Amino acid sequence: MATSTDVSPVKSAPKTLPPPRDQHLRDLADCIRVLAMDAVQAAKSGHPGMPMGMADIATVLFSEFLRFDAADPHWLDRDRFLISNGHGSMLLYSLLYLTGYQDMTIEEIKRFRQIDSKTAGHPEYRHADGIETTTGPLGQGTANAVGMALAERIMNASYGDALVDHYTYVFLGDGCLMEGISHEAISLAGHLKLGKLIAFFDNNAISIDGSTSLSVSDDETERFRASHWHVQEIDGHDTDAIRAAIIEAQNVTDRPSMISCKTVIGFGFPTRAGTQKAHSDAPGEEEIAGARALLGWTAPAFVIPETLLKAWRAIGAQGRAGRMAWADRVKAAPEGLRADFERRTRGELPAGWQKAIADAKQEFLAGADKPIATRQASGAVLNHLFAAIPELLGGSADLTPSNNTRAKGQVEIRPGEYNGSYVHYGVREHGMAAAMNGIALHGGLIPYGGTFMTFSDYCRPAIRLAAMMEIRTIFVMTHDSIGLGEDGPTHQPVEHLAALRAIPHLAVYRPGDPIETAECWEAIMDAPRQAALIALSRQPMPLLRRDAGSENPCKKGGYVLLEAEGGPRKVTIMGTGSELHLAVEARELLQKEGIPTAVVSMPCRLLFEQQDAAYRRAVLGEGTARVAVEAGVEISWDRYLGFDGRFVGMHGFGASGKIGDVYKKFDITTEAVVRAAREALAAVG
Repeated sequence: MATSTDVSPVKSAPKTLPPPRDQHLRDLADCIRVLAMDAVQAAKSGHPGMPMGMADIATVLFSEFLRFDAADPHWLDRDRFLISNGHGSMLLYSLLYLTGYQDMTIEEIKRFRQIDSKTAGHPEYRHADGIETTTGPLGQGTANAVGMALAERIMNASYGDALVDHYTYVFLGDGCLMEGISHEAISLAGHLKLGKLIAFFDNNAISIDGSTSLSVSDDETERFRASHWHVQEIDGHDTDAIRAAIIEAQNVTDRPSMISCKTVIGFGFPTRAGTQKAHSDAPGEEEIAGARALLGWTAPAFVIPETLLKAWRAIGAQGRAGRMAWADRVKAAPEGLRADFERRTRGELPAGWQKAIADAKQEFLAGADKPIATRQASGAVLNHLFAAIPELLGGSADLTPSNNTRAKGQVEIRPGEYNGSYVHYGVREHGMAAAMNGIALHGGLIPYGGTFMTFSDYCRPAIRLAAMMEIRTIFVMTHDSIGLGEDGPTHQPVEHLAALRAIPHLAVYRPGDPIETAECWEAIMDAPRQAALIALSRQPMPLLRRDAGSENPCKKGGYVLLEAEGGPRKVTIMGTGSELHLAVEARELLQKEGIPTAVVSMPCRLLFEQQDAAYRRAVLGEGTARVAVEAGVEISWDRYLGFDGRFVGMHGFGASGKIGDVYKKFDITTEAVVRAAREALAAVG
């Protein structure tokens, strides 16, 4: 086992630094330190403490273990490297520059935290090559890493060691481990025996407020051991200990590994090292001058001596031979296996997959007289989709029978057994959502996972990041309204649709019948750079669409389900999900009264807003009285209703009772929609 050495935080300004085990490695690490402090000073903001404290660990990892090629950042079988403590982004940016990633230039380092730079305050996926995920909200990267490690094992089970066999490394800090998501992620990883996952805990005992003893007394090593991780404790500045610990971690194949690295935050600062002052903000010119003196660094700001830069660039290129050997193995693989592997790594769906949607529609038409819940319809669609798209990876947060997320033929992933396609995430909604982001980012798999809609609150930080990163993570949220009935207001989502629709770039779907459910799934699968959430009902609902043509109106987000008859349209009733049939029934009554009324289905607001203005005007009906019906709050409908429109829905929390009684209690009925239409018609004159 690697040796354990106590390195206590610095209590006073050091006159000298402890001598390094290896001067060359210390010099390489100091390149990271000076770039971090120079960039933070130039930006007048940032977090130099973590990069300076973890520089030795990063140097050993990158120079001796990490398998990557800076010339091909998207090589599928590269090792993954994440920083869950994303505030220390300058550590990652420094490494990308030093190892020679083409788009990470010294000019970008100088533009740290400036508008439109590749060096944002926290790492942002796709802003620059080598950034594997967007981190910053603490703990998210930890769970992303679990998802990536799981994806690697699942892909390995399908394609073998020759094509997929790599590690996932993640740096994490005290704050990551204080966040609740870390418990979920650590527990899941230990349960699944993800032996290719290695975490480095930056155990510097400092938080923004001061010593971590102000707020936490946990023994993190015992916590990881309790979750079945392999654990080591080392001096995070001892390069020999770091090396030995990584070797030992790699030799453990039946458990993930955590290496607790005792570090000094802001290592090299003369007065701030080991204190909360090292964590964030510009250190000041005097502190930087003192750090340069302690480190023996004579080069000017942002200048790396040529010999050290060449050494780092050689590190960035040393994985090239391995990558080329891997490419040769891919070429030598059996034709069918190779074609499937390359298709999946490109993110392309199998040819003809849309037939699965057509088949699902025909299934629904064949049973048209039997109302079914959209969660059941979704399950039926998944049966067809999984048969056509084997890279679908399903899962649920302990609600599989309720979410209908396990398709026929899906085999469960079990600890140490990864040749399946369904994950039991347990009651870990937040961990599930963030792990799915990691799976999507890894490549080769399309993750979807389910829970109740009300628990989307537990998933929200990860949902937001999925939307921000524009990745195809699919969140299946059932029991999407007061229609879940007896479980009452704690489980009845009312504000959730509005809150989720407020997340930029998130496609929120709420289909109104089985046909729309199939079409929403088609739209989701057809958008590789779109995070999606599909809201599904508990209660049965009738089939409203009796035409299963090749067109998919749901892809436009909103469309005219039933046009007005008997003259120009006077009323437009908008609806979604389980209330759409109320709009249809209300239209029938209004038409009998001689009021030409149209019904507009709005399954996805985001897609509707992407249509041109002419289409949107035609669908909504200019100058008509407008009504919206949805068993949620009114927020987000206002823009379509205007001042004179009327809303039939929720204005508070729900109640426990039979579904029909709950809807009557809150006056979400056909009669209420008709009444609202008459009021809106009177208001517009």
